[in-house]
Amino acid sequence: MGRRPGTVNLYKLACAALDARPGRRVIVTDQDNFPSDRYVVEGIAAQRGAELRLLATDINEGLAPDAVRGAVDQDTALVSLSHVAYRSGALADMAAITKIAHEAGALMLWDLSHSVGAVPVELDACDADLAVGCTYKYLNAGPGAPAFLYVCARLTEVLRQPIWGWFSQRDQFAMGPRYDPAAGIAKFVTGTPPILGTAAVEEGARLLLEAGIGALRAKSVRLTSYLINLADAWLVPLGCTLGTPRQAARRGGHVTFCHPRAEQIVAQLAAVNVLTDYRTPDRFRLGLSPLTTRFTDVWSAVGAARDIIERDG
Repeated sequence: MGRRPGTVNLYKLACAALDARPGRRVIVTDQDNFPSDRYVVEGIAAQRGAELRLLATDINEGLAPDAVRGAVDQDTALVSLSHVAYRSGALADMAAITKIAHEAGALMLWDLSHSVGAVPVELDACDADLAVGCTYKYLNAGPGAPAFLYVCARLTEVLRQPIWGWFSQRDQFAMGPRYDPAAGIAKFVTGTPPILGTAAVEEGARLLLEAGIGALRAKSVRLTSYLINLADAWLVPLGCTLGTPRQAARRGGHVTFCHPRAEQIVAQLAAVNVLTDYRTPDRFRLGLSPLTTRFTDVWSAVGAARDIIERDG
């Protein structure tokens, strides 16, 4: 449920981007993008008779800018990618890839669901056009929390979003007979937001701002580095391999390990109150929220994984 609002926002911005690039019929994304992201642009391409180009991705190391450069051309309308890869945590070079998309005349749409609250996101500095994201991960707003979208200032009056709703009506309570979109970013809202979820987002954002993204990123790097060091000593000798970039500057806030029994390991960890994620084909993922995760939590989680693998092979 928490992902659904972000999926709707992705649909809105992708459609708006295609409308803003008439005559162009190519959408570019990558094979390891989050499934909903791929499905949304696949559906839009099918509806509009457009071409969807799927880039090959190293699922451990992430997407290289040169792969994007080789896929875009004068027919490309939109490039849609994740800033931090959902499976591995690999961190994309936002500035370099956005520049490549712009050089081809395409618009750039970033998914920040695994970025916001874990790594600095410099949309303006990178000249990004569009972005979407969720708040239930590192903003700690919980399942069902609202999603968000971003449209750069130069496009807010250019793009027309496809899902018209009463919350984006200029005079909302006039209940007028025709749709008259509000000015600026307000035109991209659709329906009534969930109030309880919004309250949770407000508190999560407040805590993030109080801590500061610089301090959060620094702690995140220390947490993930500590996790990898422990795993090198305890898990790698038991058959695990690192499925995340080893260099701190190349990864976000979660770390993934490969093991033939990954799915069973996730279930067994849950039984001892260590909550991880299974990710195909053979990996388990540990998400470390810097606002709430302690180094002792990392020690306990890796120790529990070691004990399970040693016991069950």
